[in-house]
Amino acid sequence: MQGFVTNIQRYSIHDGPGIRTTVFLKGCNLRCFWCHNPETLAPRPELQLFPERCIGCGACLERCPHGAHAQVNGERVFRRELCQACGACAETCYAEALVLVGDRMTADEVVAQALRDRPFYETSHGGVTLSGGEPLLQHAFSRAILEGVKAQGVHTAVETNACWPWERIAPLLPLVNLWMVDIKTMDSDLHRQVAGAPNEQILANLQRLAEAGAPMIVRTPVVPGVNDSAEAIGAIAAFVAGLPTLVYYELLPFHPMATGKYRSLGLDYRAAELKRPSPETMAALAQVAAGSVEVRTGG
Repeated sequence: MQGFVTNIQRYSIHDGPGIRTTVFLKGCNLRCFWCHNPETLAPRPELQLFPERCIGCGACLERCPHGAHAQVNGERVFRRELCQACGACAETCYAEALVLVGDRMTADEVVAQALRDRPFYETSHGGVTLSGGEPLLQHAFSRAILEGVKAQGVHTAVETNACWPWERIAPLLPLVNLWMVDIKTMDSDLHRQVAGAPNEQILANLQRLAEAGAPMIVRTPVVPGVNDSAEAIGAIAAFVAGLPTLVYYELLPFHPMATGKYRSLGLDYRAAELKRPSPETMAALAQVAAGSVEVRTGG
């Protein structure tokens, strides 16, 4: 079983309890305009270009078999439409101005890497988290990874948008100890506008997860102009208060730190002008949510 992995992050402390290894899988079925990991969106390898790192050695021009790199009027030009993401140029780029993002790996390779830190999981009550992108986009690959680490007695968690038919989620129930799911807004029309799909399926799946006895953390990325009001957060908190297996509700402030990533992929960053919510705003929203549920705020 093979799939595409963006990154395997060791010693993570923000993706579930304890010290964890977070496996970021490539590809997502939603398009939240504020996404801070655009390199995980496409379900295939991509080339990132960081021109500020380029030392002008010209090695990429010689190595690229598709003519994507060229010299035009004395300037270096990258023709992304010709790029096949073969990685030849990135292999020879000493300055790391060219980076291939997205590795094809087997589930066994991922499991083997994750199990290297098993002693840390045991002492900290940590484990392995699948994130993305969206793990359920690569459903069979995710399942194989979960089966591998679960067979070794390791705690498992999945960060998912839950925007899938229940038939894709149900088979994973015995393999997942903790589900982490976002609710961006209770307004389905707004959800379609800002994330590319309505939210009815997400909310229904959260209720079914709760009915199945699955522990969950529900998160809301607080995005200016989308859900940074007392009314929006209060409505979400009221909904999650009805989920009996909720561990806690978490508010995460939007941060405008992805501009360079979008530029490196040739993508437009629609949230570039948004500001990070102030500590005072986050505290006020947390107070609103605390009237219904246990609430935490992330950094």
